[in-house]
Amino acid sequence: MPFLNSNVIGESNKHLIILHGFLGMGDNWKSVGKKISELGVCVHLIDQRNHGKSFWDNKFNYKVLASDLEKYLIKNKIYNPIIIGHSMGGKVAMKYALDGNNKIYKLIIVDISPKKYVFNYEIILKALDSLDFIKIKNRIQVENHLINFIDNYGIVQFLMKNLYWKSPGKLALKLNIEVLKNCRNELISEINSNNIFLNETIFLKGQNSNYIDENDSKRILKLFPNSKIITVPDSGHWLHVDNPDFVINIISDLIL
Repeated sequence: MPFLNSNVIGESNKHLIILHGFLGMGDNWKSVGKKISELGVCVHLIDQRNHGKSFWDNKFNYKVLASDLEKYLIKNKIYNPIIIGHSMGGKVAMKYALDGNNKIYKLIIVDISPKKYVFNYEIILKALDSLDFIKIKNRIQVENHLINFIDNYGIVQFLMKNLYWKSPGKLALKLNIEVLKNCRNELISEINSNNIFLNETIFLKGQNSNYIDENDSKRILKLFPNSKIITVPDSGHWLHVDNPDFVINIISDLIL
């Protein structure tokens, strides 16, 4: 049975699970995780399936992603963790919480709501899928290729973190592009349930992001009645990168 790869920082009987977003990996949260571990918390930076160093599989939807999380917690004997989920990872965390897993102590959802979204990764996936590692031999060539598709240098650098040396002189992607490019409907799907999650929940919204808007608060409170939305100033969708100190303070207040 395959299990999720993780980078575990610190030792404690208090556990914080961090779930990254689409096309990311656990180590995207490494600097935040190190700071939180200094509070006496064991931080688990998880790679979700088809991402990072975790296993590849043709199934990719929020049900199986939530099941992967459950298996990880059982395997590592983790009870009542705090779970942070960013973007896609936030929907995984919501799905897991609403499936009756009240074993979660507290929940932090980062810049995503339960609603259905419009898929906006077409160009990025096209750029990644068109990388020809027979012709492309170094990271500079990868960067130049991606810049031809994507006019945001920060996103290009974010995607470059998925590169690794498969063998001497041979680059490859950690991402399972073949599966991920066909998961559009699953990725944007709404998280809904007849259940509610009663434990304390915080939704963090990037000030300059449109992933959470005024119309989402009613939907959020219906599923997470013990929740509040906090706007992170001077930040976009990757608010833990744009304003890490603010995010770390919010997490610290929730833990202590």
